[in-house]
Amino acid sequence: MENPADYIMPAAIALIMFGIGIELKFKDFRLVFLYPRAVITGLISQLIILPAIAFGLIYFWPVEPLYKIGFMLIAACPGGTASNLVTKILKGKVALSISLTAFNSFLILFSLPLILEFSFLIFEQEAQSFDLSFWETMKQVSFTVVLPVLAGIGVNSLLNEKQLENIHQPLKFILPALLIVSVMVVMFSDDSEFNIDYLNYLHLFIPLVILNMVTILAGFLIGKFSGLKHATSYTIAVEMGLQNSVLALFVANQLMQSKEISLIAILYGSFSLITTFGLAYMLKKHWKYAQQKIA
Repeated sequence: MENPADYIMPAAIALIMFGIGIELKFKDFRLVFLYPRAVITGLISQLIILPAIAFGLIYFWPVEPLYKIGFMLIAACPGGTASNLVTKILKGKVALSISLTAFNSFLILFSLPLILEFSFLIFEQEAQSFDLSFWETMKQVSFTVVLPVLAGIGVNSLLNEKQLENIHQPLKFILPALLIVSVMVVMFSDDSEFNIDYLNYLHLFIPLVILNMVTILAGFLIGKFSGLKHATSYTIAVEMGLQNSVLALFVANQLMQSKEISLIAILYGSFSLITTFGLAYMLKKHWKYAQQKIA
């Protein structure tokens, strides 16, 4: 019997991205590509800095090797719809967030297998090779991210300011609710999650929370030190903190067939939305205030 989450999650993601697109204009993306420093900084942070932080943290942490590989899998995955939505709620650079999600979703076709094979080698496990289908990935990104956003922008161009304002208010509540419901459907439709006693895995939660917090701060500080604007910096921070746990779960379950590795994706997905939003909110609100007090 097919899992209903296989249909509900992509449809929910597409609806969320359509809702995000309604509040964007094509000029938002033009600015991203006219000044590509933010995109380049974000991609370097996600593709190189994030896996390096994960490796440095977990290499000496006393957990089983397969769990360590699970950490590296999380670090190798791109941001997803959740990061785009959190960026929108925090009034960050949504066009930048969507661009990073789209670019990184294609680049992982090459980076993710390399990072995982390196992890198997370092952590003394028998190497596994697997392929992410280029065309399947391109189809998923196109139908759940690119086309819904373009459709939303098209609707935006047809509406006047009053109509857009009438849509904006309910979307502030509908989009987060839609994300929460779809995530719950995915979690409770996966039989493996019913058997997890989260209290038994506190020794894994601790390094996962550290990874989440450190990568968010690293993304923010890298943006600041690169001379990027405040909103751009915390947008990159959100992209660093919210990895695509659904993709990680798919790779662990379907391609690697490892319950230990999939457990890391489940645990990370259970809290990272809340912690990333909370820390990014504090960086947005309090960093400028702290800087002004120092000045």
